[in-house]
Amino acid sequence: MFFVETLEIAGLGNRSYLAGGGRTAVAVDPPRDVEQVLAAAARRGVRISHVVETHLHNDYVTGGLELARITGAAYLVPAGASVEFARTAVRDGDRAEIDADAGLALRALATPGHTPHHTSYVLEENGVDVAVFTGGSLLIGTVGRPDLVEPRLTEELARAQHASAHRLVAELPDAAAVLPTHGFGSFCAAGGTTGESTTIGAERASNAALTREVGAFVAELLAELDDIPAYYAHMGPANAAGPAPVDLTPPAVADAAEIAERLAAGEWVVDLRHRVAFAEGHVAGSLNFEGDGQLATYLAWLIPWGKPVTLLAESAGQLADAQRELVRVGIERPAAAATGDPAGWMRDGEALASFPRATFADLGARGARGGDGVVVLDVRRDGERANGFIAGSVHVPLHTLHRRLQDVPAGQVWVHCAGGMRAAIAASLLDAAGRDVVAVDDSFDAAERAGLTVRPA
Repeated sequence: MFFVETLEIAGLGNRSYLAGGGRTAVAVDPPRDVEQVLAAAARRGVRISHVVETHLHNDYVTGGLELARITGAAYLVPAGASVEFARTAVRDGDRAEIDADAGLALRALATPGHTPHHTSYVLEENGVDVAVFTGGSLLIGTVGRPDLVEPRLTEELARAQHASAHRLVAELPDAAAVLPTHGFGSFCAAGGTTGESTTIGAERASNAALTREVGAFVAELLAELDDIPAYYAHMGPANAAGPAPVDLTPPAVADAAEIAERLAAGEWVVDLRHRVAFAEGHVAGSLNFEGDGQLATYLAWLIPWGKPVTLLAESAGQLADAQRELVRVGIERPAAAATGDPAGWMRDGEALASFPRATFADLGARGARGGDGVVVLDVRRDGERANGFIAGSVHVPLHTLHRRLQDVPAGQVWVHCAGGMRAAIAASLLDAAGRDVVAVDDSFDAAERAGLTVRPA
């Protein structure tokens, strides 16, 4: 009898897996912070005998090398991946015994497309293919995006994704579970995914890579590609070099004077509190990236790489969670941190800054009263705006805003996204720059109901 335990990395939209029998197990695409993988193995009472990577990841720093070092496991990495550390190079057709008593083995199956060297791993139980770890190849309803390696290879890799998907369904039974790493909110997915689980048979019937001929599939895939998070450029090299162990000890404590000094020096001071609390009162110049949102993705996307960051948190737990999120994307150590109430982060005599929040109904009413001097700023991505936008709005995607503040016209800026979180980040950037800002904390679906004119692109 075998088990597969799914480890959710929700902030990055990824999954890792631990699979095995009664004695030993394999870890697939583990996160940088390996404690949860070790904890899962301990709960199961199994030894991790193998750690495998489906590819050199572009969206996070792997914990594979460290996990293999800690456990003494064999570290399996596709042979085509150029790395600077010792590993077991895996080629198409290679097999590894995972748990002999349970009849478990792992078979490598070359599935290029997400990267040129991408490899899926088929889990065999007594010679029967029961599951396949597909990494960034076949996802739930889509495939991994093919444009993260080299722009000149994008179309070639898109065609390879089509061929790899067809190879998977040709060689595996319909009942085999498909267990992807990406596709649960990750920007490594080429399109949206639906559902939490799938099989080879289900994908055969519904996945565009398997229901469309290659030309149509490639054209649609390339048309769906959205912006690439800037920090992705640093993930592949970090993984190829071999990531160092993480340090999750609490950072140095910053008092109010140090926080002010770091702001004056142009460093980023990041407030992790919920956007409602931040809008009501915050240290002037600080930026709001919610600890419970996609902290790692958006902070790593926006911050100039290598710039020191100081974290402000409500509690030690919130701070520790943020550190864990950030090391997954290569932000190794906060320069400093403070916890508690924002009043304690201010020097004597200074007042907390604030800005108003609103809904689309408020914006509609403001326009109906004669919205002179109002700037409606849309910070959604290009692909989102293409599905409809508020007439007269200015478009500056969030991930470019910190470099394009001068492109926001003069006036009171009502900033919106699709749901509120990104608008809050944008509002904090504008507020720190001294702009008069209102954060629209509302679903974009409400815009038209509020009487605002929404036009197609």
